[in-house]
Amino acid sequence: MDSSYGVKKLLLLLLLAVSIASALPDNKPVSGQINSNSVLVALLDSHYTELAELVEKALLLQTLEEAVGKHNITIFAPRNDALERNLDPLFKSFLLEPRNLKSLQSLLMFHILPKRITSPQWPSLSHHHRTLSNDHLHLTVDVNTLKVDSAELVRPDDVIRPDGIIHGIERLLIPRSVQEDFNRRRSLRSISAVIPEGAPEVDPRTHRLKKPAPAVPAGAPPVLPIYDAMSPGPSLAPAPAPGPGGPRGHFNGEAQVKDFIHTLLHYGGYNEMADILVNLTSLATEMGRLVSEGYVLTVLAPNDEAMAKLTTDQLSEPGAPEQIMYYHIIPEYQTEESMYNAVRRFGKVKYDSLRFPHKVLAQEADGSVKFGHGEGSAYLFDPDIYTDGRISVQGIDGVLFPAEETPATEIKPAAPVVKKVAKSRRGKLMEVACRMMGSRFIPCQ
Repeated sequence: MDSSYGVKKLLLLLLLAVSIASALPDNKPVSGQINSNSVLVALLDSHYTELAELVEKALLLQTLEEAVGKHNITIFAPRNDALERNLDPLFKSFLLEPRNLKSLQSLLMFHILPKRITSPQWPSLSHHHRTLSNDHLHLTVDVNTLKVDSAELVRPDDVIRPDGIIHGIERLLIPRSVQEDFNRRRSLRSISAVIPEGAPEVDPRTHRLKKPAPAVPAGAPPVLPIYDAMSPGPSLAPAPAPGPGGPRGHFNGEAQVKDFIHTLLHYGGYNEMADILVNLTSLATEMGRLVSEGYVLTVLAPNDEAMAKLTTDQLSEPGAPEQIMYYHIIPEYQTEESMYNAVRRFGKVKYDSLRFPHKVLAQEADGSVKFGHGEGSAYLFDPDIYTDGRISVQGIDGVLFPAEETPATEIKPAAPVVKKVAKSRRGKLMEVACRMMGSRFIPCQ
């Protein structure tokens, strides 16, 4: 009797100790340790391998483990072929770029609900559910077809686990924020085509007005930009007068820069240049400010093929994209015709660049203008892509770099010249006379 009482007392003490230990905060499950029967393990081992690989690349495993510890989750998993063949290659490469990690994480979290919803629990009417990315998914039923947003469930209740469930869907779900980020970084659709204020519409090929010039009354400013008729001015020469269309009577440089970048995109083959100007640097803003203040610019734009040849070392240094682009901006207004005439007349011309004090060398070659030195040279092959009297864009087939600075040859000082004074010498006739006359009448000393 006493022994049984002692055993019961020991069991009660053990149960009390376990309950106290479980109540202590220090005994919470360690992050990173999940049950082998978890829905996350099932996702990694399932036939949704493409999605599982994206989850690993997005570094989301720890975040999802914490979500599983707090909620019973629902995962909408796209089929492998939807991610392999049906996804735009440009969009997939955009997601895998390291700088777009947050976009990839938002897209994957958009497929997860912090609650468990099985197919029998599917709402009959459209219902909004908040995802782990703080966006909303719409669950609907369309003619006995379960749908999440516009994607159809092809494998309802495909994987069922105690802490979650996986539904197979036909395609990837893309939240609006990620779509806008993709458009802004790659397609640059956020840049609107705005006709520059204070600048006429000029045909980029003929460099003439697209419409006949209207009748100009006496004393009115010229229809064509004054800089089309003038020779290039000095470096960073301001306009003689403010433009008529911008705020406070100044040129609207921001609108003109937007217009020339939009022209680059429509022309084709210069997307990388436009991407650097808008997304990787603040050059578009700086150029707009310069034009608004009255300056004129000529942009030597490398095409996409040339930009693709840039190596990681050339772009890895802090400020490298800015320095490369600065060397391609000339603070003068030049067209293909003016530059070709200059190199034909003078042979070689050096233009100032915004990468002070480096200059861009131009010379005539094969009936065109060649920029740069030696193997790092580039030809002007897309003339006058954009010209509006303030900004001129000339397409080139290479990326330019300044010539390496070579130290000047040390000049040794010349040895001092020793001036030798010739000893005074008498003439031959004078010597003979001195000997004959005995130096009595002629002073011989």
